[in-house]
Amino acid sequence: MLKHRGFPGRLPGTDFQFTIRRPNKKGVTAITERERYADRKPADRRADSGFVEALWRHFGDQPFERGNLDAGRISWLFGREIIAAEDPFDPESYEAMLVLNEAVARRSFPDAFGAGIFDWDD
Repeated sequence: MLKHRGFPGRLPGTDFQFTIRRPNKKGVTAITERERYADRKPADRRADSGFVEALWRHFGDQPFERGNLDAGRISWLFGREIIAAEDPFDPESYEAMLVLNEAVARRSFPDAFGAGIFDWDD
């Protein structure tokens, strides 16, 4: 499992996880499309926005390997802001290739492309 060095492990000041430390011994957690409803809590929306910001700052519009990125967090965005970068796509592979759908992500989380919430060393 590829570990994305420099990628934030969680949303600052919260327990919203962005990465995992080690592979799951029981099998790889599958990436699925999760429905996001309009009544989601502001903290959940902020976690999604922070994750999109981290993806954009770390990978830009280039495909990236799933690696140690949290499947649960990806699943909240999968099929919209994050899409498969390969066909066929294996949702249960740490080597699966994904890409940020920039146009959709900018519409859904415009603040993720501004000043942001992380201290990045540019």
